[in-house]
Amino acid sequence: MTGPYVVELRETDETQGAVVGGKGAHLGGLSRIEGVHVPDGVCVTTDAFRRVMAQAPALDDRIEELSRVNPDDRETIRTLSARIRRTVEEIAIPGDIAAAITGALARLGEEAAYAVRSSATAEDLPTASFAGQQDTYLNVVGPPEVLRHISRCWASLFTERAVVYRQRNGIDHRAVHMAVVVQQMVLPHAAGVLFTADPVTGDRKTATIDAGFGLGEALVSGLVNPDVFTVRDSEVVARALAAEQRAVHTLPAGGTREMAADAQQQEQPTLTDEQAVRLVRLGRRIEAHFGRPQDIEWCLVDDGFRIVQSRPITTLFPIPAPAPALVPGTGDEENRVYVSVGHGQMMTDPMKPLGYSMWQLTALVPMHEAGGRLFVDVTPRLASPATRDGLLDAMGKGDPLIRDALETVLDRGDFVPSLPDMAPGRPPSAGAPPVPIATDPAVVTELIERSRASIATLERDIRTKTGPALFDFLLEAFEEHKRVLSDPLSMQAIMAGMEATWWLNDKLGEWLGEKNAADTLTLSAPGNITSEMGRELLDVADVIRPHGEVVAFLRDAEYTDDTAFLDDLAKLPGGTGARDAIAAYLDRYGMRCVGEIDITRPRWRERPTTLVPVILDHVRNFAPGAAERHFEQGLEKARQKEQDVLSRLRALPDGDRKADETNRMIDRVRTFIGYREYPKYGIVSRYLVYKQALLAEAERLVRAGVLPEKEDVFYLTFQELHDAVRSNRLDDRIIQQRKDAFRSYHALTPPRVLTSDGEALTGAYRRDDVPSGALTGLPVSAGTVEGRARVILDMAQADLEAGDILVTTFTDPSWSPLFVGIAGLVTEVGGLMTHGAVIAREYGLPAVVGVEQATRLIRDGQRIRVHGTDGYVEILP
Repeated sequence: MTGPYVVELRETDETQGAVVGGKGAHLGGLSRIEGVHVPDGVCVTTDAFRRVMAQAPALDDRIEELSRVNPDDRETIRTLSARIRRTVEEIAIPGDIAAAITGALARLGEEAAYAVRSSATAEDLPTASFAGQQDTYLNVVGPPEVLRHISRCWASLFTERAVVYRQRNGIDHRAVHMAVVVQQMVLPHAAGVLFTADPVTGDRKTATIDAGFGLGEALVSGLVNPDVFTVRDSEVVARALAAEQRAVHTLPAGGTREMAADAQQQEQPTLTDEQAVRLVRLGRRIEAHFGRPQDIEWCLVDDGFRIVQSRPITTLFPIPAPAPALVPGTGDEENRVYVSVGHGQMMTDPMKPLGYSMWQLTALVPMHEAGGRLFVDVTPRLASPATRDGLLDAMGKGDPLIRDALETVLDRGDFVPSLPDMAPGRPPSAGAPPVPIATDPAVVTELIERSRASIATLERDIRTKTGPALFDFLLEAFEEHKRVLSDPLSMQAIMAGMEATWWLNDKLGEWLGEKNAADTLTLSAPGNITSEMGRELLDVADVIRPHGEVVAFLRDAEYTDDTAFLDDLAKLPGGTGARDAIAAYLDRYGMRCVGEIDITRPRWRERPTTLVPVILDHVRNFAPGAAERHFEQGLEKARQKEQDVLSRLRALPDGDRKADETNRMIDRVRTFIGYREYPKYGIVSRYLVYKQALLAEAERLVRAGVLPEKEDVFYLTFQELHDAVRSNRLDDRIIQQRKDAFRSYHALTPPRVLTSDGEALTGAYRRDDVPSGALTGLPVSAGTVEGRARVILDMAQADLEAGDILVTTFTDPSWSPLFVGIAGLVTEVGGLMTHGAVIAREYGLPAVVGVEQATRLIRDGQRIRVHGTDGYVEILP
C-alpha cells in the first residue's frame, strides 16, 4: 500500500472490492493464482474518488435528481448524466492524490504505456457483471495523460448505459464508487475472451474462446468477427475461423488505431489447438479460484497468456446442488436431468427462500432449488426403461417442449445412466392398478368435504401454537397436507377427468375428424372452483355498477393502506353493499394471488386493491347478470355439441356403440373435470393459515429486535426461521445477501429442462404445418379469434376491453377473473392440463400456450389471430 489513494495491484484481493472496485479486486485475486500472469499496475482507490466528488457539492442534488428518473426515460437520463460527467471531469485532482499516482507511475516506468480502466464497487459482482458499462482507455502514455484519463474513468460512472443498468438492477447511484486500475500495457500477438462455460447453452463443461489478432478492442467493438474455438474435455471439438480484415494496434505516441490486418494472418487461425486447450486449462484454474464460471479477457504475448480481466458470467442459470448417486460408488458427479416445477405450476418467477422451502416441505416429490426456482430430478425415471416411456408420455401431454428437451438429452446416448429393468416377476412398487371409480358426482362432493374438514381442523388447532411449538405443529401439518394431496380417491378423480378428455379428443378425432372436441363439451362444467371465482367477481361488479360514487372512488383513489380500503369504501353512498360484496368474495377467494405457490406473495385478502382494476373492467364491459348468462351460454353450447356429435356418431357403422361410449365419456368428463382445480384451492387455503401463523412469529422477532421488518422472514428458509425463533438470534447479513440474490434471479429465465452440466434446454415443436411468420405454440382451447393484443405482465395493471386477447407470461388461477372479459389467450408457459388451459376451455376462449417469447414478439395493441385449434398465433398487418 502506497497510501490511502493508491495501492499496488498485487497487494489487493477479492475482499477489497470496497477499496479498489470489482475489477481491481478480481485482478488482485488473479495475480495470486499460481501460473496466472497479470500485467503489473496500481489501483487508484475509491477514497480518491470520494474526495474528488466532495469538491463539487452540487453533484449530490444532481445525482438525487437522476435517481428519481424512470429508466425508460432515456432522454432525461442522457441529459442529466452528461451534465454530471462534465462536472466530474472538470474537477482538479488534489495535489497529494496526483503526487501519489505519479509516484507510482515512476516506479512502474514513467514513460511506459498504460491501460487506464474503470473499476466500480458494483462491478464484476456474482449477480451483476456491469460488463462494458464504464470506460477503459488503452495505450495511455505519460503522467499528464494518465491523470486526465483517470478523471474520465471517474466520470464514466455516470455514462447513460451505466445509469440505466444500475436502475434496472435496483442499485443506488450514491452507493457505488469508482476506483481506477492503471496497468502496464501489453502488446499482444492476439487477444480475446474465454468463457469457461458456454454462454448460450449454459453447459459448464464446454468452454468457448473468441480470438482475434492484435488488441481485443477489435472484438469488443464488433469491428471483426472472431475465430471461435469450442473446447471440451481438453480437446478442441469445434472451430469457426473468420478471415479478419481489420485489427486494432497501439500507436507509439499513445492511443490506438484500426488498421488492415496482415494478409498472411487472414489465412491462419488466431490460436493453435494446443494454445486453445492450454488457455482453457488456465481458465479452469481461475474458475476454481473464484468458485463460478468466468468471462476472462486474455492476451497472447510470446506464446504466453496474460490475463487482463475476469468476471463472473451472470447470465447462467444456477445448477441445483447434487443429489445422492443413482448407482452406489459413482459419487456426486453422476449426470442429472431436472425438470422445471414452475412451468407446470404456471409460475416461473423466482420464489423467496421461505416460499420455495415451504413448497419443498409440502410437495409429494423431492424438489431442488436453483435461481429461486424449483426443479424435480427425473434422472431415475429416465434411466429406467420401465418408467421412461411413461414419463415422456406424461410430460408430452402436459408440455410438448419439455418432452422434446428430454428426448434431446436421451438422444445423446450416454448422458443419462441406464438402470436395469425390474427383475422378472417383481411386483410394481405401487401395487395393482386401482379399480376405476364410478361416474358419480358424490365422489367429488365427498372429496371437497374432506378437504374443507381438514382445513377447518388446521385453523382450529393452530390458534394456540406459538414459538418453537408452532414449528413442530407445522411439520405435522405438512404431513396432513401431503396426505390430503395424495388421497388415492382424489388422484383417481383428477385422472378420470383428464383421461376422459383425452379419450374424447382421440376418438372423436378418429371417428368424426373433430379437433379438440372436448373443449366445447366441457364448457360450464360443474364444480370448477377457479371458473366460479371468475364469474363471482362479475357478481361483485353488479353490486358496484349502480353506484357512481363507489365507481369513481375505485377509479380515482390512490390506495396507500389496503387495510383502510374497505372501511373507506363503506363511507360512500352504496359503499356498504360494495364493501360487503368484496369482503364476501375475499372470504372465499382471498387466499389467492398471482404466483400463489410462493407463500410470501401478498394474498388478495392482504391486498384487496389488487382486484380493483378487474372489477372496474367488469363494471365497464358487462351488463348486469353477466355471470349467469356466461354460464348458461357455455352450458347450451356444450349441450348442442353433445347432441351434434352423438347424432353424427349414430350415423356411422357401429354407430350406436360409439355413441353410447361417447355419451358415457361426456358424462364422466363433466363429472370430474371441474375437480381438477380444487386441490390447488385447498393448497393455497392451507398456505394462508400457515402464513398468518408465521407472520405472527415474525412480529415477535421484530419486537425482540431480532429482525428489522417482519417481512424479512421471507428471505429465510423455513428451517432458518425455526432456528431464529428458537434461539432469538439471526445473522443480519443473511437477509441482505438473500435480497441481493433474489433481485438478481429476476434477470434469469428458468429453463424447462436443466442438466447437471448446466445446459438449459427449451425444446422445440418440430412442426411443419404452421404458416411462415406465425408463432408456434400448443393448442389448448379450440377456436379462432382475431383481436387487439393486450400484453399484460402484472394483473394489477390490467386495462381490458371486450374482444381483447390477453398475452402474458403465465396465468395461474389468480388470473381467472380476467378470463371472463377477454376473447382469447396467449401465454409463454403452459400445457394442456395447466390451470390457464383448463379455464380457457371452461370459458370457451381460443387459447395457445407455450409460445416462446410471446410477450416480446407481440407488441401491446397489435392485432393478432389466435388459432386455438391448430396451435399458432398470427401477427396481422
